[in-house]
Amino acid sequence: MKMTFYGQFVAGEDQEAIKPLIRRNQAFGVGAVLDYSVEEDLSAEEAERKELDSCTSAAEKETGGAERREKQYRAHRGFGDRRGGVISARTYFYADEAKCDQHMETFLRCIDASSGSSVDGFSAIKLTALGRPQFLLQFSEVLVKWRRFFHQMAAEQGQAGRAALEMKLEAEKLQEALANLGIATKAESQHWFTGENLGVSGTVDLLDWNSLIDSRTKLSKLLLVPNMQTGQLEPLLSRFTEEEELQMKRMLQRMDTLAKRATEKGVRLMVDAEQTYFQPAISRLTLEMQRRFNRDRAIIFNTYQCYLKEAYDNLTVDVELSRREGWHFGTKLVRGAYMEQERERAAQIGYEDPINPTYEKTNEMYHRCLDYILEEIKHSRKANVMVASHNEDTVKFTLRRMMELGIHPSEKKVCFGQLLGMCDQITFPLGQAGFPVYKYVPYGPVNEVLPYLSRRAQENRGFMQRANRERDLLWREFKRRLLAGSFFSPNH
Repeated sequence: MKMTFYGQFVAGEDQEAIKPLIRRNQAFGVGAVLDYSVEEDLSAEEAERKELDSCTSAAEKETGGAERREKQYRAHRGFGDRRGGVISARTYFYADEAKCDQHMETFLRCIDASSGSSVDGFSAIKLTALGRPQFLLQFSEVLVKWRRFFHQMAAEQGQAGRAALEMKLEAEKLQEALANLGIATKAESQHWFTGENLGVSGTVDLLDWNSLIDSRTKLSKLLLVPNMQTGQLEPLLSRFTEEEELQMKRMLQRMDTLAKRATEKGVRLMVDAEQTYFQPAISRLTLEMQRRFNRDRAIIFNTYQCYLKEAYDNLTVDVELSRREGWHFGTKLVRGAYMEQERERAAQIGYEDPINPTYEKTNEMYHRCLDYILEEIKHSRKANVMVASHNEDTVKFTLRRMMELGIHPSEKKVCFGQLLGMCDQITFPLGQAGFPVYKYVPYGPVNEVLPYLSRRAQENRGFMQRANRERDLLWREFKRRLLAGSFFSPNH
């Protein structure tokens, strides 16, 4: 097994076993993003049962109140097994708090291994491994409803169709709306719209609005949403048990522990993106970590999925916040790993497909987001991006824009990333040319990474096409050297 599929896509069983491969790659200028890829080998039925149980609150189980929640942010039978249609991303299912603690310990060991085996390394984590997904679902729904409320108010002020950062709300009208919803009287909200919270010309933009939400104290009290029909502010759930409050806090504490260890060890922490019904919460929690830990350098990296229609709006709003507050923005740009599953779920459950309509539109989105970040690097040198792509055109686009904008590879503001075992014809030339480039390095015991590997095997057709391309490139180089009489010369 180790000589076949495992050896192609997995670096080794533990942090000692992976060191030879990491050292070998480093000799060619290639770093590592360590990713402990162990998964539980659950049947589809077990996975669905765990998911439905862990995504539903105690109150909803008693009263059936989940039906009042938005369809997109509820667990649904038939989509409980989140591994369906997903190839390269590992998946965690909630068992209990002790299991989340075990995952945290695993991630801590991964951070230590990254620190011990490479300079300027990365370690990858998933937030669904660190807590009950019920919280991510609920928090995502709250964030989306508040943003929708903001957009609705902007539309009422004649600003429909504008980009997120271009929307400005008149403070006076916003105060009236807040008073009508019973959120705060005009007198109470007066101080919210002074000083740094006040936008240009007495208006408030989306980031100021997010700051208002931040100040809403306890986590359970944060899960309040505006009901535009009744004109009231309502709790998303009728009540939270004490245990649910603790579970939410423990997830944040685990994130904090990992961020502190990464900071101590000088390892950058990559927070992977997940499904759209979890992602608003994942992005927001990652942003909160960035605000705290990215003061001096980019330690925490958020991931933006460019197959999403809202990718550019999400990215630009977050970059603007980093500008205003003066911290270092870190991002990994991907196209996305859950397209097939997301499309099917949206169609069957009945909500708008969040994915761009075509592959070409996704490419446009990727390059648009990337260009925005590269421009930000040029202007402030406080942004950092990993171009996580196997697409040669995207890599060429990045190299061309770096040259045009005067971003030198030695600044290490732009790096590249590919999966271990794939696209070596991109990775190693970049490394040898002095560009920061990394392999995503999965590792773990053979029997425990089999679930991950079995899904990677589904990619076999695409992998073989890429392998054929690499073979053709090697054959072309072989013939060139043979005809040039320089086959044994390392200098040609």
